[in-house]
Order: sequence, then C-alpha cells, then structure tokens
Amino acid sequence: MKRHFMMFAAYNQWANARIYDAAGDLSDEEFGRNVGAFFGSMSGTLNHLLAADRIWMKRFTGEGDAPAALDTLIHKTLPALRAAREAEDRRIVDWVGNLSPEELAGRFTYITVTDVRTVSQRLSPALDHFFNHQTHHRGQAHMILTVLGRPSLTLDLVYFQRTEEGRQFA
Repeated sequence: MKRHFMMFAAYNQWANARIYDAAGDLSDEEFGRNVGAFFGSMSGTLNHLLAADRIWMKRFTGEGDAPAALDTLIHKTLPALRAAREAEDRRIVDWVGNLSPEELAGRFTYITVTDVRTVSQRLSPALDHFFNHQTHHRGQAHMILTVLGRPSLTLDLVYFQRTEEGRQFA
C-alpha cells in the first residue's frame, strides 16, 4: 500500500510540473482570466489546489500553514505560486515516503473547513481522496489551458508510469 501512495505522490509532483510548465506560457491577463472553471481562472484553480493540499497536510501531519478557506489566494503571481507548489510537492513526497504501515492503517481526526465539524477516519482512504482531488482540479487546469487556446497536455497516470521517473512504480 505504501508503494501505491508513493506512486501517487510522485505522479502528483510530475503532473503539477507539467501544468505549471504549460501555465508559464500564459500572459498575466490569461493567468487571471475567469473562464468559467469552478475556481474561475488558472490562478484560482492552482491556488485552490495548493490551499487544499496545505489544509490536508496540516490535518495529516499537524504541521504547516493551512488557509482558512478553500478559495484562498496564496500567491498572485505564477512564479511565487510555482515555488510554493514545488515545495509542497516535495513535502508530500517526503511525508508519504516516511509513512509506516501502521500509520497507513491508522486513523486521524481533523476539523473540516467548510462546515466546521470533527471527523475521524482512516488515513488510507483519506489519501485516496487527497490524490484524487488533485487529479480532478488538474483536469480543470487542463480545460483552462484548452479554453485559452493552448495545446492539450498528457497527464494520464499510465503515461507517467511509462516515463523514467514513473517506471519504478509500474
């Protein structure tokens, strides 16, 4: 099971780098343009992903900054947002890599952001959600790039597994 989550942490880091590379070709206006995605723009979507990851990592580890809202604008510019994203991805990879089988089988308790209640659940299913959530919103980031006339990206997990970095997990 640990190898499974290590693969998703590595995939997450790889896919985020691809999205950020593509977003780097956007003008500042395009980066902030509301194109009707759930969080409006590429800026809103990428900020949401970072905010949500920080919230979950604070829940998982008890450490780090966690915004109070899912639509928090952490950084307005892509370079600052990318630096923060890369640091968070390294944090996720390192944390998952250090999880013990007992921790993966265990439970954790946290307070929700949207409706402020206490939840206790097993860690492994929460990690499934954590990585699935990232994939969901990267799909929206991909749609934003397409709407803005940029080329389509290949973000499929199987494509990652065929790369040099992903082959160790395939």
